[in-house]
Amino acid sequence: MLCYDDTYLYISARLYDNNPSDMLITSKKRDEMQVAGEQLMLIFDSFNDKENGLGFATTPTGLRSDFTIAKDAIGMFGGPGQGPFNMSWNTFWDVKTTINDKGWFAEIRIPFSSMRFKEKDGKIVMGLICIRNIAHKNEVDVFPAIPPNWGMTSAYRPSKAQEITFEGLKSRKPFYIAPYVIGGFQNDYSINSSSTAYDLTKSQKLNAGLDIKYGLTNNLTMDLTINTDFAQVEADDEQINLTRFSLFFPEKRTFFQERSSVFGFDFEHGSSLFYSRRIGLNNGGQVPIYGGARVTGMIGKWDLGFLDMQTHAVNQGTGQSNPLTSENFGILRMRRQVINENSYVGGIFTTRVGVDGTYNIAYGADGIFKITGNDYLNVKVAQVSDKTSDNKLLSLNATQLYVDWNRFTQKGLNYDFTYSRSGKDFNPGIGFITRNNYANYSGMAGYGWIPGESSAIQSHQIGINAMSYFDNATNSAQSLMAGIMYEFNLKSGYGGMVFINHQYENVSDTFNFSKNTFVPSGQYGFNQFETHLSSPHTNKFVLGIDFIGGSFYDGSIISIGASPSWNLGSALQLGLTYNHNLVKFNNRNQTFRGGITGFKASVMLSTKLSLSTFIQYNNADNNVMTNFRFRYNPREGNDFYIVLNEGRNTYRDVENPRLPLYNNRSLLLKYTYTFTL
Repeated sequence: MLCYDDTYLYISARLYDNNPSDMLITSKKRDEMQVAGEQLMLIFDSFNDKENGLGFATTPTGLRSDFTIAKDAIGMFGGPGQGPFNMSWNTFWDVKTTINDKGWFAEIRIPFSSMRFKEKDGKIVMGLICIRNIAHKNEVDVFPAIPPNWGMTSAYRPSKAQEITFEGLKSRKPFYIAPYVIGGFQNDYSINSSSTAYDLTKSQKLNAGLDIKYGLTNNLTMDLTINTDFAQVEADDEQINLTRFSLFFPEKRTFFQERSSVFGFDFEHGSSLFYSRRIGLNNGGQVPIYGGARVTGMIGKWDLGFLDMQTHAVNQGTGQSNPLTSENFGILRMRRQVINENSYVGGIFTTRVGVDGTYNIAYGADGIFKITGNDYLNVKVAQVSDKTSDNKLLSLNATQLYVDWNRFTQKGLNYDFTYSRSGKDFNPGIGFITRNNYANYSGMAGYGWIPGESSAIQSHQIGINAMSYFDNATNSAQSLMAGIMYEFNLKSGYGGMVFINHQYENVSDTFNFSKNTFVPSGQYGFNQFETHLSSPHTNKFVLGIDFIGGSFYDGSIISIGASPSWNLGSALQLGLTYNHNLVKFNNRNQTFRGGITGFKASVMLSTKLSLSTFIQYNNADNNVMTNFRFRYNPREGNDFYIVLNEGRNTYRDVENPRLPLYNNRSLLLKYTYTFTL
């Protein structure tokens, strides 16, 4: 049941269950979505653009979890290394729940200022999807009745939502002022200028800042930030890099989350014109931010995203490593629907300008066109102008071209064909790329089945794929890959996939896994078997298993991963991650053993009070990373955090001079209070 006034949208739900004692109640923690349980989820396409959505989910414990959906929940249009879902987005809303012998019941209140919308002729039309997860029966109910033809994300597609109309709505514009204060200390060890010892630097931290959110119109929001700090952000997952390319880490910082999809300008997997982690981070360390502004929403038929931020200079002293001047980062992104409700054209403009006179400017145009029911054509062209390059408007050296034709479905025939070309000077200053000066030809084709009610199989498909990268200067192959794949999902909740791949790599420069293990320049061909299996996420114990084995360059590889998690009730969750890689190059008498062991624990005393710890051991770097967070969140926008971070060396004698006991250690307290005006 839904009703509304000028300030709030109210939702009430009666979620009956004939066996309420069997309900799987998993968590009380804010934003907990990792372990499945009884759940009610509402998705609103608030602009009714058939592409973007806002998700609000709750459980019998009354937890709040919110997220955004981009690109109609189609995975091919997600950013590098991620899909179309942004789980880090938060907004203001409230929920209360209760449980009795008939099931559970929920009342939800969402401010219209948290949603934003557009009005036409006195009416506001939104899309609505309602999803109920009855975990202990492994049952999912969806309104409207969206078929599972597009895989696990089928029920989340805004283009399939039921339209609902609001009349006479006169919403207030949001105006939130959120000052924060932070205090604590930080200790860092760094090697001295003569490389003979490590010096300890102790620093106390006492700082304050301010965030402001203001609704310029019903569908346009401005965010301002002054002296920005992200001390409370969860630590990144450690990764072992077995490639010669940079690793991608997702954005978790709150300021960059709202309608972040509008800024997306992505090429093939692993390449994007805009990557927000270029702002305020440098070689893994934080760069202080003076402040910034962002405007997101719609102007007429145009989606708009504007962002501008100014950072401090860092490491400017004599002998300091990784010096960075004060810089200004800017991005302007605009898109609009054309032809039909699933087709868009747009443009982007980004700048990175240093006070020392350096600059990097990127600009591009793109279009996504729905050709038939499941066929999409995605076209992009972008160019970079940089102080260090020879910039010519019509030159391909600083240009990237991208064309992709995708038939997105898991029922029947599906395919995806891509052509991309990047010049030698294409290096966007606030982008993420793994290669340059290449031409890429990639393709895949598959066929999927959804057997029906009588089958134990929910869906399965088989596919073939091929990928190639050629060097523009020599026309020689950089990388080639071809393989076959089979994927299945059972109605019991078990699922998995199997890959058999052949890969060719032309290594131009030697790259290392460790000091004593490397791959020299040369040409290599190798074959690998890969599999991923998972147990039902509706069980209290959930297990995922990964395995890769076969040849690897001029050696061999065995990679094993496991991710068990235990839901011990609504107050305690435990999780482990284990990944071990064994690489051998027998003809060079080299062996690399590298792995990550991680432990996560969440203690949820209530929906307002939680403790979490994340401990990771990287045996390749001989480091233990610890992140502990205490959070008291009596209401949205009112937060108190205690955060402890430490990076500890486990084998101190592997280098000369001897490594310190820890590389860094910090204890920080942060308090934020939001005033609603």
